[in-house]
Amino acid sequence: MFKKLFGKKSKQETPKVESVKILEVEQAPKNVEEAPKETVEDAPNIIIEEEVETVKQVKKTWFKRLTQGLSKSNNNLVSGIGNIFTKRKLDDDTLEALEDILIQADLGTETAVKISEQLAASSYDKEIEPEEIRQMLNAEITNILEPVAIPLTIDAAHKPYIILMTGVNGAGKTTTIGKMAAKFQAEGKKVMLAAGDTFRAAAVQQLVVWGERANVPVVSGAEGGDAAGLAYDAIAKAKQQDIDVLLIDTAGRLQNRSELMDELEKIVRVIKKQDETAPHASLLVLDATTGQNAISQANIFSQKINISGLIMTKLDGTARGGILVAIAAKFGLPVHYIGVGETIDDLEPFIASEFADALTQNNLQ
Repeated sequence: MFKKLFGKKSKQETPKVESVKILEVEQAPKNVEEAPKETVEDAPNIIIEEEVETVKQVKKTWFKRLTQGLSKSNNNLVSGIGNIFTKRKLDDDTLEALEDILIQADLGTETAVKISEQLAASSYDKEIEPEEIRQMLNAEITNILEPVAIPLTIDAAHKPYIILMTGVNGAGKTTTIGKMAAKFQAEGKKVMLAAGDTFRAAAVQQLVVWGERANVPVVSGAEGGDAAGLAYDAIAKAKQQDIDVLLIDTAGRLQNRSELMDELEKIVRVIKKQDETAPHASLLVLDATTGQNAISQANIFSQKINISGLIMTKLDGTARGGILVAIAAKFGLPVHYIGVGETIDDLEPFIASEFADALTQNNLQ
């Protein structure tokens, strides 16, 4: 590729939720075993410096998990770059080999060509060290990702703030919803979940389990029922209970099944009958292990509904972590969270510099 381009050159206070409740659409509420409560003791003598150190430790722990999760992607990049540029001058062959490595890492053709152009302009026919390549790659990845690293902000002007979760089968929507619910709950927000994946009983049960963990109510309906109708009823219940955030799960759907994508449009239309400004966020959950197929998913879902942001899951253990860079470069959609595991702590707000470091630094292990 490089040769072709260059050649040789009104609120009513409601009681605190004491137990998780599955609010059936067509039957009486069903109580779920009360989640254990943790007491918080007063600590008037806490030193600020100790709190700051605790925060730093948490961030270190997250970065360690992130680097471990991206280790396969990192190893492929770092070892590949090291093999190419050890005691060699920068020429057409090395540039083309570098492009191949970057493309194989799912960073995307656009990013690969851009790096090659920068190297050709600054260091053609010169000896260059692998560390210089890594630094340049780190800077370029950071530049691509920083504009899309946008935290998900809950606008208190919308109550409930309605978040519609979408994605293909197996992307991790339901698990992600549970993690988000726990985080919002920890921030003091009143949260409700809507089990809109009416086609899978297991999905409803999975959401109920997450509801138990986070101690938030879950609205569900009959198996195989109308997902749009359930979303409508969930919004009504959220308004009645003065809920701050309503997270609506949806059935996984293949982006090449037009009838399923049309149903997603119907859900959005019905939601707007309850609140014409909703959904206030339509998030697409993407599985990093799908690689380039994630680009197709982002493209089709964006055409059907107004996708407002992305969440990338399953970055742990995949050699395709670079796909997030390619998606950011192509679509420019906000990336709110990334996930590197199954626990609540394994979903964190997306920070561009951390991701770039985890992907390109040497000797991470």
